[in-house]
Amino acid sequence: MRSLIDVLDLTVNEIDELIEVANDIIANPDKYSEKCKGKKLATLFYEPSTRTRLSFTAAMMELGGNVLGFSEASSSSAMKGESVADTAKMLSCYADIIAMRSPKEGAPFVAAKAASIPVINAGDGGHCHPTQTLGDLLTIKREVGRLNNLTVGFCGDLKYGRTVHSFINALSRYENIKIVLISPEELKLPNYVKYEVLDKNNMEYRETTSLEEAIPTLDVLYMTRIQQERFVDIDEYNRLKDSYILTLDKLANAKKSLAIMHPLPRVNEISVKVDEDERACYFKQALYGKYMRMALILKLLKEAEDKKKEERFSLDDVVINQYICTNPRCITSTEQELDHIFRCVDKEHNIFRCIYCEKRAN
Repeated sequence: MRSLIDVLDLTVNEIDELIEVANDIIANPDKYSEKCKGKKLATLFYEPSTRTRLSFTAAMMELGGNVLGFSEASSSSAMKGESVADTAKMLSCYADIIAMRSPKEGAPFVAAKAASIPVINAGDGGHCHPTQTLGDLLTIKREVGRLNNLTVGFCGDLKYGRTVHSFINALSRYENIKIVLISPEELKLPNYVKYEVLDKNNMEYRETTSLEEAIPTLDVLYMTRIQQERFVDIDEYNRLKDSYILTLDKLANAKKSLAIMHPLPRVNEISVKVDEDERACYFKQALYGKYMRMALILKLLKEAEDKKKEERFSLDDVVINQYICTNPRCITSTEQELDHIFRCVDKEHNIFRCIYCEKRAN
C-alpha cells in the first residue's frame, strides 16, 4: 500500500499534479465537498500539534469525510506499551487512511510497513515533515509565481528543523535554486544534508551567521524557531533562543517581492509588526497546507482503491541487520524486534543510512 513518508516519495510530476488539484480545490471547493464521503482519517499524534493535526482534520472534513484518533500519546494505548506496528494494524480495521506524528524518527515508516491502509508522515522527530513541504511549495508557487530560479534563505534552527530538511530535499529537484543557510554555528545544517542533497545535486549554497547580510539577496526567507523540545541541554537552548528576530527594520533592504515564510508556531523570531507587511506569507502558508493535504488524501485514497502497491526501496538498495542504528531518537531504539534496515546512499564511498531516521552507519 502506498504511503507518504518522505517528500521524495513523490515525483516532481506528482507534486505538480497535487498543486494543480489544490489550486482547483481553492477555486471550486463545492466540487470536492463530498469526495471522501464515507471515508475515515485516523490521526495518530504522539507529539503535541496544533496546525498539522487541525489541518488534517479540516482537510478531511472539507472533503466530506470523518476523523478519528488521538492528539497525544497519553490518550493512546502507547501508554500501555502497545507498539507502533500493532497500533497501525489495529487502525487499519477502523479507518481508510492514517496521518501520524511521532517524536520517534522513522515511526511513520514502521506504521506504513504494518498497516494495510495508506500512512502519511505528519512529522517524525527531527527527521522530516513532507506535508509541511507540500504546503510550502504551494505557497511559493502562488505567492512568488515559480518554483525555479529562486534564492531561498533558511534562518534559525537548521540542525533539528525537520521542515528545513524536507524543504531542501524538495527544492533540490528544481532548476537554478540557490540556498543561503543562516544559523548560529551550533545549529548549522547537518553535514549529511549538505553533502547528500546540496553537493550531490550541484546546488549553489553558502552559510552565514548574519540575517541582515543575507536578506537583500533573497526571493524567499524561511524563518524557523529554535526548538526547545529538541535540546538535551536547556542552557544551550536559552543561549541560542534569541539568535534571530525578524523586524521591519531588517526588511528595509529586502526585495519588494520577498516571500516571508515560517512553518509555525512562532515564538519571537518574527515580530508581530511584520504580520501587516504584504510580504508576510506564513498564515497563508498554513492555509495552503490544508489544501495540499486535501489533494494528497484524495491521491492516496484513489491509489489505495486502485490497489496500486509500491515499495519505497528495492532489495538491492538495502541491508538488513548488518548495522545497528545508534540514534537514540530513532524508532528502532524502542520498537520491539524491529529490523535495522540501512539503505545505500553512496555506492562509491560505501555510505549507508538508516531508512527510519537517516543516521549514518558507523
